[in-house]
Amino acid sequence: MHAVILAGGKGIRLRPYTTALPKPLVPIGDEHPILEIVLRQLARSGFTSATLAIGHLGQIIRAYVGDGSQWGLRIEYAMEENPLGTMGPLLPLLDRLPEHFVVMNGDILTDLDYGDLLRTHQDAGAPLTIATYLRQVHIDFGVLTTDDRSVVGFTEKPSLDYRVSMGVYGVSRRTLAGYTPGLPLGFDELVLDLLNGQRAPHSYEFDGYWLDIGRPDDYDRANAEFTAYRELLLKGA
Repeated sequence: MHAVILAGGKGIRLRPYTTALPKPLVPIGDEHPILEIVLRQLARSGFTSATLAIGHLGQIIRAYVGDGSQWGLRIEYAMEENPLGTMGPLLPLLDRLPEHFVVMNGDILTDLDYGDLLRTHQDAGAPLTIATYLRQVHIDFGVLTTDDRSVVGFTEKPSLDYRVSMGVYGVSRRTLAGYTPGLPLGFDELVLDLLNGQRAPHSYEFDGYWLDIGRPDDYDRANAEFTAYRELLLKGA
């Protein structure tokens, strides 16, 4: 089983933490970089190899991770010279990837079983499988429904439920085969192309622990919660 970890972003929203460190290497709980936690989880889930798509401060990631043998993984690298979006970095790599693989952002803290996601994707025969998480949005205002200047409905401070992408995907090579290597390709563009082509992606619904560490507030929360969730995130470590 193989994973591609997207680790080339500049982490602008997480500054000043990412001024000298790439975002996947910021430490959680003063113990483990996010990327190390992800690599440990992949190895525990049965993955044997991974590709790190690196860019900004990529040499630091390469120096820390090395060949991955310390986690029982075989690691190779793909350098992203220019930003190519979420899926764009995969296109030049397709010949080196298995038919089915996992793609994930390198700044995610979760106890998702990556192996089960990949097996579910492969068994479903889906072009793309998106790990999804239920998020509630609380509206602090009374919400009106109007029709031709008339108020026809009212809800006081409702909560809206949405399924959001976790930044983890099961992908098949054939899904990306028609795109041009070297050109940007975002997750949003791929999903819209699949929907327009009547090839709906599948949803892998998850209700465990998930935190996208994209902002200082998220990073502070991850550090505050790490002691409580350490055993869940790093079983046996």
